[in-house]
Amino acid sequence: MIGVALLGSTGSIGQNTLSVLAQHPQRYRVVSLAARSDVQRMAEQCRRFRPEVVAMEHAPAAAELEPLLRAAGLTTRVTAGAEAIVELARASAAQVVMAAISGAAGLRSTLAAAQSGKRLLLANKESAVMAGTLLIAALRAGGGTLVPIDSEHNAIFQCLPPGARIGERPAGLRRLLLTASGGPFLDWPAAAMARATCEQACQHPRWQMGRKISVDSATLMNKGLELIEAQVLFGVPARDIAVLVHPQSIVHSLVEYEDGSSLAQLGSPDMRTPIAQALAWPARIASGVEFLDLAKAGPLEFREPDRERFPCLALAEQAAHAGGMACTWLNAADEVAVQAFLDKQLNFGDIPAVIAEVMAHMPGGEMKDLDTVLATDQAARVRAHSVLAARATRVNVDSA
Repeated sequence: MIGVALLGSTGSIGQNTLSVLAQHPQRYRVVSLAARSDVQRMAEQCRRFRPEVVAMEHAPAAAELEPLLRAAGLTTRVTAGAEAIVELARASAAQVVMAAISGAAGLRSTLAAAQSGKRLLLANKESAVMAGTLLIAALRAGGGTLVPIDSEHNAIFQCLPPGARIGERPAGLRRLLLTASGGPFLDWPAAAMARATCEQACQHPRWQMGRKISVDSATLMNKGLELIEAQVLFGVPARDIAVLVHPQSIVHSLVEYEDGSSLAQLGSPDMRTPIAQALAWPARIASGVEFLDLAKAGPLEFREPDRERFPCLALAEQAAHAGGMACTWLNAADEVAVQAFLDKQLNFGDIPAVIAEVMAHMPGGEMKDLDTVLATDQAARVRAHSVLAARATRVNVDSA
């Protein structure tokens, strides 16, 4: 039995992972679960999968969860705090760690799993964006393996030659082509898109995702972050990575080789496919996903992204070319701006303007260590909140 630690179990990736694991009870055992604060969903998952230990980032959530588990007759140990989640990533009971905690909050536990020599299933793209150099170094030091979960990077991973190593450019590779659905506002006029609501931004036409990544998909920032992640995972500079809008979300990405070949991975838009591939690699297991019927799928469309209407992609490309701490700075600015939009404190059309203003002050330099990354992340957040406060003040003055 292969022990699995699932960090971020109550989110979209976490729930899909449990769906796949439930189909293979003789092969995998859920040894630990971690989440931020969703007590009811965590209690339900514990009743079904009976992990040895769970960690809730918020201590009040852990205190609320404990009596629910005892009432259900479970002996699952309940722990609390960010450090408890890091310990789950390191624990020897798990040979596989799914890193699915969204945002910068997942960085420390992802690095801990990489350093522990486990199979790391990377769904937390922010770890690669914020601290890519540190992630690859941790992976090398720990001697483990990394399989990407983002559908685009998993597609590339599946199209690489045998023996390809995470963090190194494979021989003969010319460039990578990342596909993007274009999100819910692909064909909206710019003026209408600027006034879009949270509900509209989170209604993705192809994928079921969390709110933050849904907004990033709507701005195309998600594709920019994925470009940075691709640099890290596959050792390919930004100049050799292109983005193509593909509204059908059937071709999940392509690898172009020097001999003129382009290899692609196709499948239904369902995250259970990359999750199952990563869990079983190099073998294959059932995922529960509906099989692709190309005859019914109809024509497949590809087009260049419109960077004028979606300036977040251009901002991410700027950070990708700059490299180093610029990527950490970008990620923090985006997280703050998107949260302000979700909290209805910022218009959708103002998200890229806030990020651009923060990026105007981004530092140079390389990622030296975790403390430097975390300090840079915090400085960018302070700057972003300052930008938001200044914008709110101007709005109040203008409307007075």
